[in-house]
Amino acid sequence: MGVFTSTRRRRPVAPEHDPIAKIKLTPSQKALGKYLFIVVALFSLQVLLGGLTAHYTVEGQEFYGINISEWFPYSLTRTWHIQAAMFWIATGFLAAGLFLAPIINGGKDPKYQKLGIDILFWALVLVVAGTFIGNWLAIAQIMPAHLNFWLGHQGYEYVDLGRLWQIGKFLGIVFWLVLMMRCVVGAFKVKGDKNLLALFTASVVAIGLFYGAGFFYGERTHISIMEYWRWWIVHLWVEGFFEVFATASLAFIFHSMGLVSRRMATVAALASASLFMLGGVPGTFHHLYFAGTTTPVMAVGATFSALEVVPLIVLGYEAWENYSLQKRATWMQRIKWPLLCFVAVAFWNMLGAGVLGFMINPPISLYYVQGLNTTPTHAHAALFGVYGFLALGFVLLILRYIRPNLQFDEKLMKMAFWTMNIGLALMLFTSLLPVGFIQFYAAASEGLWYARSEAFMQQPLLQNLRWFRTVGDMVFIVGALGISWQVVKGLKHKSD
Repeated sequence: MGVFTSTRRRRPVAPEHDPIAKIKLTPSQKALGKYLFIVVALFSLQVLLGGLTAHYTVEGQEFYGINISEWFPYSLTRTWHIQAAMFWIATGFLAAGLFLAPIINGGKDPKYQKLGIDILFWALVLVVAGTFIGNWLAIAQIMPAHLNFWLGHQGYEYVDLGRLWQIGKFLGIVFWLVLMMRCVVGAFKVKGDKNLLALFTASVVAIGLFYGAGFFYGERTHISIMEYWRWWIVHLWVEGFFEVFATASLAFIFHSMGLVSRRMATVAALASASLFMLGGVPGTFHHLYFAGTTTPVMAVGATFSALEVVPLIVLGYEAWENYSLQKRATWMQRIKWPLLCFVAVAFWNMLGAGVLGFMINPPISLYYVQGLNTTPTHAHAALFGVYGFLALGFVLLILRYIRPNLQFDEKLMKMAFWTMNIGLALMLFTSLLPVGFIQFYAAASEGLWYARSEAFMQQPLLQNLRWFRTVGDMVFIVGALGISWQVVKGLKHKSD
């Protein structure tokens, strides 16, 4: 992720033993196991909900003849599917930061750090439970209508949770920021180069505060204004600042392992962050296509959004650089699977976020394909392919260190890793994308209304293509449950 662009001759000599493994685990780091469990629990729930939601598109209200929509309608399973993804991916990122914090602080916890991590965990559980229950009560029309916005369902994709739970999520992220800064501030007092630390700190602050953009609209705000601020969360908070945090975090991790110099880690992190933010911030405007955005602003947004593909393609080369780290020291084999997840991140960043994103971002493409199956093609490849694999990589990395005697089940991990990648590819290229292309032709020749109509979507060819998605879904679900089982087994493993 932007750390290994230096030549081999400029890399430091790899240490004989893992420097991070030599650091005694702090109480707060040992307490992160429950975060990892929540990540894989929500991940497993999300993929099962995804399979169910996709099935509704071919059988309507039924699941292989069983009318379960009376209890779990399409609108509810779709909402839970998206919210579960946002929660488990964010939790994986928060856990990564909390694991790094004591390392940054010289291998020790600030006072009451473990207590803070425990409080944050149970606050997270409360927000997740409140969100899911509120969504169900609102969609089932059990909750009084005047409470829907605050406790039930805001009605906007990716920020579906009620405003009260949104506030709780923001306060939790701010609390995480406080826990992080307690460690980071102390590190700034130590003499030496602070540039990499400054980049990491800036990314932590951005993640902590920019989620607050979701509070700049209310229940009665005009949809054009609401859409503007909602895309600050979806595009800037997730696609922008999470990317910067990931780059800076991996730079810090690999520098702490003694595999790259501080200077090269800093340069690479700064370069990657600059490229993503340069294209990402003005590129946000391409999301405002149907919100009355003026032509010049749309032109700027489309241009910079299209340019985002450039750094993403560069990451494809860096995927191999990341994987080649295994050969630098024998102990690197112990983190083979986290590294492979980071390789997958780079690949799907290039393909899912870059190529498939570029396909739908230019103005003429947006006019015809926005809201068709071309959009979820990009969304699945980018959200899971990039941030999903990244969060899973963080989880496996943390698990490796908090359970130092654990040996990953090679057969299970190999099966899980490759079936997730193959399943995702099958889902995209045998179903979602072909349906999207057929819809595109209909939108260009007849109109968007026709391409999304029931009469068009229920044609035998499109029905068969959506049925065929079941194959990719099942392959992916097997892999997802496999990696989740490996994490659960690892957490149960007793380390000396």
